[in-house]
Amino acid sequence: QVQLVESGGGLVQAGGSVRLSCTASGRTFSRYATGWFRQAPGREREFVAVITWNVERTYYADSVKGRFTISRDNAKNTVYLQMNSLKPEDTAVYYCAARATSDSYIVYIRETDFHSWGQGTQVTISS
Repeated sequence: QVQLVESGGGLVQAGGSVRLSCTASGRTFSRYATGWFRQAPGREREFVAVITWNVERTYYADSVKGRFTISRDNAKNTVYLQMNSLKPEDTAVYYCAARATSDSYIVYIRETDFHSWGQGTQVTISS
């Protein structure tokens, strides 16, 4: 399994932007589908976005579509989540998750689809 470390969280004003990074170590990251999930206080963890290992496909939750962009740089073992037009309801701990796969077509969106998880990074949006 890969080890994942998220970074880039913090306090942002509503309407602002922030970019999260998820850096992997331990194994070659290029054959891992990678997703972002988030958990707000008092709520269950929810899917945010996913990207296939070869960048062929991306998929977003409806709540972030058009505002968030997931991307990856396999040479840097890093996946990014660019978050724009942030809203107070985007406040949550954001987690990176990865799944080893040779499939470049299937998009994984369930927590149970992923085998490796980071510790999370807090993103707080002030109104």
